[in-house]
Amino acid sequence: MKFGVVVFPGSNCDHDAYHAIENVLKQPVEFIWHQSEDLANCDAVILPGGFSYGDYLRTGAIARFSPVMKSVERFARSGGLVLGICNGFQILLEAGLLPGAMMRNAGLRFICRHVYIRVEQTDTPFTNTAGKGHILKIPIAHSDGNYTADETSLEQLEKNRQIIFRYTTADGTGDTAGNPNGSMHNIAGICNRERNVAGLMPHPERAVEAALGSAGGLVIFRSMIEALVSSARATA
Repeated sequence: MKFGVVVFPGSNCDHDAYHAIENVLKQPVEFIWHQSEDLANCDAVILPGGFSYGDYLRTGAIARFSPVMKSVERFARSGGLVLGICNGFQILLEAGLLPGAMMRNAGLRFICRHVYIRVEQTDTPFTNTAGKGHILKIPIAHSDGNYTADETSLEQLEKNRQIIFRYTTADGTGDTAGNPNGSMHNIAGICNRERNVAGLMPHPERAVEAALGSAGGLVIFRSMIEALVSSARATA
């Protein structure tokens, strides 16, 4: 199996994601330049964090039109695994691969610190190695992480169990108290209805080594690997 990490002008977490996959998880990984439409036969694609195109217009609004996104959209529509992290999540929203939009943080300030998120669903390729209610300690670093959607979309997210991570407190009981940015329904991460595309604002690639404060992000990447291995076995 092979991972691809897309690099946009302004990406600054691409090397973090690459390091997590290659050096920590020991899996093949390749950078994919935003002007390329070739996904290099990757089995999973990561859209990393950063400030693609300087976040002009809106976060992710220009990156959504990069040539590589045509291939990412086709890949996602065909069932390929796509994970958007922070700015990558914003790009997936702009591309219409996930519902909703991002607004400025409720406090109108950039927030950079560890937060706690609770795993809400375990039947996705991004959470299958976790237990329901598992609390992950993962850092955030964003100004526009306030997830918003219309009431119909929020109802559908709840009904279809597409909310896979919620902000919470360390003990998992204070969702509103643990919400750092004002996101509706304390949403930290969602997936599409088909469950092969996911986005989250926290940075799992920065939480893969306990020496750096947390290894909670490994749950997400190990889940993706397990999903790919299971898929390969099923088609063998």
